[in-house]
Amino acid sequence: MAKYKYTAIDSAGQQTTGTIEAPTETQARARLVSQKLMITHMSAEGGGVGSLLIGGKGKKGGAARTGRVKHEPLTIFTRQLATLLKAGLPLLRALEILKKQEKNPNLRNIVTSLSDNVQSGNNLSDAMAQHPKAFDRLYVNMIRAGESGGVLDRVLDRLAMFMEKSLRLKKKVKSAMTYPVVVISVAVGIVWLLMVKVVPTFQKMLTDQKAEMPALTQFVISVSKFLSEFWYAVPVVLVALYSLVKLVTGSKKGKRALDKIVFRLPKVGAFVTVAAVARFARTFGTLMASGVPILQALNITRDTMSNVVLGEALTAVHDRVRDGEPLSVPLEQSKVFPAMVTSMIQVGEETGQLPEMLNRVADTYDEEVDNAVGAMTSIIEPLLIVFLAVVVGTIVIAMFLPLITMIQTMMNK
Repeated sequence: MAKYKYTAIDSAGQQTTGTIEAPTETQARARLVSQKLMITHMSAEGGGVGSLLIGGKGKKGGAARTGRVKHEPLTIFTRQLATLLKAGLPLLRALEILKKQEKNPNLRNIVTSLSDNVQSGNNLSDAMAQHPKAFDRLYVNMIRAGESGGVLDRVLDRLAMFMEKSLRLKKKVKSAMTYPVVVISVAVGIVWLLMVKVVPTFQKMLTDQKAEMPALTQFVISVSKFLSEFWYAVPVVLVALYSLVKLVTGSKKGKRALDKIVFRLPKVGAFVTVAAVARFARTFGTLMASGVPILQALNITRDTMSNVVLGEALTAVHDRVRDGEPLSVPLEQSKVFPAMVTSMIQVGEETGQLPEMLNRVADTYDEEVDNAVGAMTSIIEPLLIVFLAVVVGTIVIAMFLPLITMIQTMMNK
């Protein structure tokens, strides 16, 4: 029989370590699970690291082949799992219940894999790590911290709250952008109809009347001819522009340059800064409150930031905190984070309430994001209406200028 060293969490939430003899690692895990222990680490005596069982079929290594799960169903799953665990249900029973009721086929397969892994003696965080497209580093590390501290239900509750707030913000931004998108679509449709159908009709009439065409009219007619004869060039140009943007943002230098430009844009830069700071504070505060070590929490938070400038600032902050500096000092010196944020973090460090202070910062900046979304929407709406009026008005004036000239000539005669 082989001997296995293990670290596990008992039913009282206390961490326990020991050695167990069993023919195989799977049987060792099963025996510990039967003793109501949640395994956080297992290795064969002599230094071998215990493997993970994938999907309960005894395969070692490699990530399970599952697709990406959308934010909303994953948020609902997290909230339901947190609720079931807080109600006192064992983890395996909770996963079985969620597996039966899950309607999303991809997520149901993932929950089935999680259930099989836990039943085989693996801990939940390692099982989730096998599905990186569904559970990111933030999710997995928070679950791992909850397992280590015996507070998985509370960590899941925090994680569910974090995801729900993030989802609400996404929906709010999406809702705010619906009106501008509709207006732009209508504007494009109207302009296309005018240029392809109406302008050629006017052109024919003006040509038949041998009317003198001003420069503005000639320009509009030239654009109309181009769109009528080479309409296929429009989607080609759009695809080319999209590919160029993807190419630029795909490189680190290009993404950094674009992020710096966005930061300097009026209104937009302020909105991006507020949204990024809110995400940083919420993510970092949630990780810290869940028991994730500060350096690891900084790395995970950095990886969740889509802005390269902020990500590089957090890398520098991580290195200086690792060298013994308090968090607030490098954050302030980075010149990226607002003074109010660094001041509140400094107070949190001094009072020993850093996670709570970070979540207060997140709450404050979430409100600012809401206000910024409303402000941007109120600015975009009239600008779009004015833009549509100018474009359509220019086309109409260009078509009627020759007619006005003709009428004036006839009246002078």
